[in-house]
Amino acid sequence: MAAGSGSDDETTRPEGTTGPVDPPHPSDALYADGPETGEIRVSQEQIRADAEQLADEVGTGVQNGPSDDGADAGSGDAKSSDEATDAEASVDGEAGDTTPDPAEAAEPDEVIREPEDISSDTTDGETGEARRVGAEGETKPMGGGEERPNPKAALVYNPIKVDADALRASVERLSAEAGWEEPLFYETTVDDLGDDVTRQALEVGVDAVLVAGGDGTVRAVSEAMSGSGVPLTIVPSGTGNLLARNLRLPLDNAETMIRATFEGDTIGVDIGFAALRRRDGKTEEYAFVVMGGMGLDAAMIANTNPQLKKSVGWVAYVDGAARSLPGAKPFRIMYQIAGHRLHSARVQSVLFANCGSLPAGLELIPEASVTDGSMDIVVFQPKGPLGWIFVWRRVAWDNSFLRKFRAGRRVLALRTRDNAVRYARGAELEVGATEPQFVQLDGDEFGEAVSVRARVVPAGLDITVPKNHDVAGL
Repeated sequence: MAAGSGSDDETTRPEGTTGPVDPPHPSDALYADGPETGEIRVSQEQIRADAEQLADEVGTGVQNGPSDDGADAGSGDAKSSDEATDAEASVDGEAGDTTPDPAEAAEPDEVIREPEDISSDTTDGETGEARRVGAEGETKPMGGGEERPNPKAALVYNPIKVDADALRASVERLSAEAGWEEPLFYETTVDDLGDDVTRQALEVGVDAVLVAGGDGTVRAVSEAMSGSGVPLTIVPSGTGNLLARNLRLPLDNAETMIRATFEGDTIGVDIGFAALRRRDGKTEEYAFVVMGGMGLDAAMIANTNPQLKKSVGWVAYVDGAARSLPGAKPFRIMYQIAGHRLHSARVQSVLFANCGSLPAGLELIPEASVTDGSMDIVVFQPKGPLGWIFVWRRVAWDNSFLRKFRAGRRVLALRTRDNAVRYARGAELEVGATEPQFVQLDGDEFGEAVSVRARVVPAGLDITVPKNHDVAGL
């Protein structure tokens, strides 16, 4: 029993007791004006004697039967019995004996029960499933299914590049077969290449986005999808399909890719961003998933007939090249790759690429990977008309043909290197030109800029591929 004040006798052990004595409690100082400890302490012997006396009195009262006082006597006896029981329990507790009595634990049917012996709090015959009941206890159907809708997909498509009716019908049918909700459909326009409507789809909480259109549409939709965590399915359309080609996706079976949205795999691929600084100092940033460039390649795209490009796709760039090459002049740039020293060079074009394969089987950058977390940089600096022959030989012959064979790779190893095409790799590139130059991203012209800062976001875009699609070497 703890002492009531801070006097010296607080830790005095009462007679006839063993074991530790409670130390004084700090709050006892709050009651310093109360009675002294000696005034309220009662010896255990006195408590035990009082308890025994009460027990004897209760026993005598029971033997003698009800007293003449009737109910009052019985009430008093019951109260005395309770007090005696409490007193005995108090004494036993102070003595330190807390071991339960097996006989008492077994009352009233002399069976000692373990926790697992106790039956659950359910009605006989009922299962453990939750259910809804009415005011009278009758079972009612569970509600709330509307709060957890099935997944929903959105299709963003360029109506010029696809058969819109057939494409929408396929997406609706396969979505229903997969148990998804009715999909949403968005058309691109001249003013919205697909990025704005894609953001609208993400705001309503779609679980997947499909894109069907040219490389420009895929670029715009990818820009809006970057970092969202929502998978993007590329439904090959048009003539380019450069990202789909580099991912080795089927180019002639739209339904295979649509079905992959609901039952395929997802991989993370890199996505690039290019910040373009204009002549007036204004900076704009756009995404690219294939490659961007500054200089002649962008000028070729800017000089390509738009109607011809709609008709024949990338082949139309031959027209742009014919318009651009005669007046092409090298220009001075300063460029730096992250982690490397600053360079100065006179070039015709500088490319920053996420992918390396072009149409017609051309390999511009054979070692480029869309999943390695870095960009591949290509600097074209041919010297005179003859220099363009070396550029063409490197791209169309060396990279696209000889490198595929062991004997061809031996030939390349023995050949004297030329500086017409130079390769580098890094996570970020800064390029500044003495005069504004044309810039292109994924085959679309983006005007002139005096500098470009290109960077790559590793695995910044989630792409859907068919189930068990071979992703080795991507």
